[in-house]
Amino acid sequence: MLAERGAADNTIHAYRRDLEEFLKYCNSHSIDELNANTEDIRTYMAILSERGLSSATSARRLSSLKQFFRFLYAENFRSKDPTAIIDAPKQGRALPKILSEEEVSLLLEAAAKDFSHEGVRLKALLELLYATGMRVSELVSLPNNALPDNRKIILVRGKGDKERLVPIGEPAKTALAKYKTVRQHYLKKNQTSPWLFPSAAKQGHLTRQRFGQLLKELARAAGINPAKVSPHVLRHAFASHLLNHGADLRVVQQMLGHADISTTQIYTHVLDERLRKLVAENHPLAQTKGAK
Repeated sequence: MLAERGAADNTIHAYRRDLEEFLKYCNSHSIDELNANTEDIRTYMAILSERGLSSATSARRLSSLKQFFRFLYAENFRSKDPTAIIDAPKQGRALPKILSEEEVSLLLEAAAKDFSHEGVRLKALLELLYATGMRVSELVSLPNNALPDNRKIILVRGKGDKERLVPIGEPAKTALAKYKTVRQHYLKKNQTSPWLFPSAAKQGHLTRQRFGQLLKELARAAGINPAKVSPHVLRHAFASHLLNHGADLRVVQQMLGHADISTTQIYTHVLDERLRKLVAENHPLAQTKGAK
C-alpha cells in the first residue's frame, strides 16, 4: 500500500485497523489467518453485518481483506485468493450533507466576531476551506510557504502525494494575511515551524479532530445545529455551491483532487434532488395532487 501504491497515511491507518480486527477474529476462533478460506471470510463478514455495520463500512473491511489476500497470492504465500469470489455488499450512494450559502455566511460572520488569536485562526481556516474545498487533512497540514505573497493560487498536496493548484479569492487571502500576524502565538518564543497552522500536537500542526471541535463550537455561536457542520461538510458545500453557480464539473473535479469524475458527479445529484424538492413543494400541480 505504501511502497507500491503510494497510499496516504490515513488510508494506511484505516487498512491496518481493518486487518487488525480480522486478525483478532481469527485468533478468537482458532483460525490461521494466512490459511483462512472463503467460508471463514464469509462468516466474518456476516458477523460484521449482525453488529449493525453499514454496508459502506463492511465494503471497506472487505476491500482491506481482498487486498491483503491478493498480496499473499501474488507473493506465493497462498495458492489461491479466498476473497476472489466474494462480492462486496450492495450499497446505495448516499448524497453528501451540505450547508446552504446562507448557513456558510452565518459561520463566517460568527468567526469574524471573535478577535482573539483562536478566532483569527479559525476565520482563516474557514475561509481557506470554503474557498478551496480542501480535505481537512490537506488543510491542517499546509506548509507555511503554501501561498507565497501576492499569489492567488495555493499549492495543495493531496492523496498519494499528488499536488494540485487551487485558486483562492480575496476574502481567504485577507483572512490568511491577518492570521499570519498572530501565527507566532502558536509557537514558543523564537521557535519556527514548517507548518502554516502550527500547534503543540505531536504532528506539529493543528489536528483534524481539534479543527472539527472548533467548527462545532462555531456552529453553536452561529445558531446552526452542530451536527450539521464538519470540515467535510464544508468541502461538500464548496463543490455544490460552485456547481450551483454554473462551474464546469471538470474544473470542480480538479479543484477537489478527485481521481475519478464519477466521484465529483455525486454533487450534481445533490442539485437534482434539490430541484425535485423545489418542484414538489412549489409547483401548483404538485400542491393540488398533495391536497387530494
